[in-house]
Amino acid sequence: MNTEPYRAALVDEKANLEAELATIGRRNPENPNDWEALPQETGQESDPNDAADLISHYEDNTAILKDLEIRYNEVLAALARIDEGTYGVCTVSGEMIEEDRLAADAAATTCKAHLNT
Repeated sequence: MNTEPYRAALVDEKANLEAELATIGRRNPENPNDWEALPQETGQESDPNDAADLISHYEDNTAILKDLEIRYNEVLAALARIDEGTYGVCTVSGEMIEEDRLAADAAATTCKAHLNT
């Protein structure tokens, strides 16, 4: 299987995810493989309503960041599988993953038969 088109798609997605992650978070300085949400800074003393809004915004960013980080890790794992020569193999059956499945999700780990496994 020619993995170069998938590698290119994954590299592009990785760059896009890093850019999105950077808008709402930063790499954890104690664990560079982890991202953490950034609180919104106002530089002003907040009234209780503003403080509640800031907390709500931070919680929203944390949830969004978690979803982005999960996908980011899936992309990194797929790139590692390409480097290891195991890309495109279903982790359940050991069969090759269908090319249309990989075209739809280049980080897929299972074939269509094991999609929900």
